Amino acid sequence: MTFPDITPSLKAAMPDLRGRLLANQSLAELTWFRVGGPAQVLFTPADEDDLAYFLAHLASDIPVYVVGVGSNLIVRDGGIAGVVIRLAPRAFGEATASGDIVTAGAAALDKRVAEVAASANIGGLEFYFGIPGTIGGALRMNAGANGGETKDVLIEAQGVGRDGTKHVFSNADMKFVYRNSGVDPSIIFTSARFRGEVKEADAIRARMAEVQSHRETAQPIREKTGGSTFKNPPGHSAWKLVDAAGCRGLRVGGAQVSEMHCNFLINTGDATAHDIETLGETVRERVKANSGIELHWEIKRIGVS
Repeated sequence: MTFPDITPSLKAAMPDLRGRLLANQSLAELTWFRVGGPAQVLFTPADEDDLAYFLAHLASDIPVYVVGVGSNLIVRDGGIAGVVIRLAPRAFGEATASGDIVTAGAAALDKRVAEVAASANIGGLEFYFGIPGTIGGALRMNAGANGGETKDVLIEAQGVGRDGTKHVFSNADMKFVYRNSGVDPSIIFTSARFRGEVKEADAIRARMAEVQSHRETAQPIREKTGGSTFKNPPGHSAWKLVDAAGCRGLRVGGAQVSEMHCNFLINTGDATAHDIETLGETVRERVKANSGIELHWEIKRIGVS
């Protein structure tokens, strides 16, 4: 499927734009599942000012989506009408540490932020070592693992609104809840500041090693997957509910519930986005029938079927 090429009109309306605009750009290679259709427009801003300029001059009726490294994302097979924005590591991926503060761009890998903190003897951010995403996604989803969450360490986040206005959000402004924040979904986060605590380097490294060992032994990290599929319902583990419903190893087309960790879906090689999403919905139905508990997606799903 291809969309009408609107990049010429966008460029004409934004003569001072410095970032890159690509029409009908495939998104499959930008997601861990390696599935999905194209973006009508893929925009990679040169920096935060360029992003703000673009949004300020973009017609309000054109939808906008943001993708990071695509580790927790399904792009549907029909692709995405409108603009997909991807913050490149070169412009938004820096991470630095000073005292007990870590500053990171939204495109910085969570794992990289943990490493920068550890190198500065800053503890408390080790949990990021086990999260295969970016800081932008961590801010939006209150990402967490191994007993830690973004809300525990965030000082403030910076972002750009749909109208191009820049904003700063305190921890309280983020309105964090389990695997989500209450900030307007149209805000595109660009950077954040975190506070850890100065600790012994050996203790930090030991904790990071524990986090990595848990990932390698309990999760199918070498498969084409999207991370944890469903949020843990209050008082329950999603994987246990999926297992109890007899869904371990269940397949739809080229998509399969992981035998290793059944809250992970995997692309066995030739899955479509429709296969993966249908498998997820089938699992949700079987869990509801078996336990009466409704699972909610943690993986984001965008685009048209």
